[in-house]
Amino acid sequence: MTPPRICALVGRFSDPRVAESAQAVLAHLAGRGVPVRVDAAAALASSPGAIGVPLAELGRSADLMIAVGGDGTLLYAAGLVARHGVPLLGINRGRLGFLTDVMPQDIPECLDAALAGRLDADERPLLLARLHQADGTSSECLALNDVVLQKLATGRMLDFETRVTGRYVNTHAGDGIVVASATGSTAYALSCGGPIIEPQLDILVLAPICPHTLSDRPILVSGGSVVEIRLLERPDTRAQVTCDGTILGTLVPGGRLQIQRATERITLLHPPGHEYFRLLRSKLHWGRGDIER
Repeated sequence: MTPPRICALVGRFSDPRVAESAQAVLAHLAGRGVPVRVDAAAALASSPGAIGVPLAELGRSADLMIAVGGDGTLLYAAGLVARHGVPLLGINRGRLGFLTDVMPQDIPECLDAALAGRLDADERPLLLARLHQADGTSSECLALNDVVLQKLATGRMLDFETRVTGRYVNTHAGDGIVVASATGSTAYALSCGGPIIEPQLDILVLAPICPHTLSDRPILVSGGSVVEIRLLERPDTRAQVTCDGTILGTLVPGGRLQIQRATERITLLHPPGHEYFRLLRSKLHWGRGDIER
């Protein structure tokens, strides 16, 4: 990776643990003469070493985006830089941390590695979700982990059908469906019974949420597929569409949701020696004993 000259920093700074690590990042980078930009509306913007800028400029004004928090914070940061080609580094102050894999005690060493261009770059595909309404309007959003269609407000099951690159797959009844990238296979799709997928594989997961029929199981399709979802007519049928937890809009009968691989990609940065299966063993408590094989 190219050594960064300007960094951006995001996090839920109202959390004392996040604020503590963010201050450590600011202090270390200030000592190295590297400017750090933060959202001008954040309390951290008044801290020594921080430069406040409008949030809309944060993603395009830096060479490196640093996310302090959990995976949700990194997904939020990914949305800020997705269209600008800025790499992401995650510092873990959350729970699991599949994506934020730098521990607080390793901040100085990892930042020095970043400034020297010695972090491992890991390119991940993004998903593009397009929500087409019956009136001809449309909206779109990028996602690193997943696009989720789920029941809204009424509490009633949804009836919907799926197609993959124009081919009819199934008519579902249930609470919704998760369409996940390989990166997102360890997120919501996993709780729906989906498999864990090595991130380098070009695959999409379609995982029904609480399906009414037990045979309605998660399936894997090619990463180059176009997934289309349509709601069937039922009284008060509405569904919410989210991209990495951010609301894209509401789908009603007559509209359609399309999900496919985006042209943009995200680059995640890892400490030297990062290894995916070691990460899985650590986060999911796999293995017997403490012996590293």
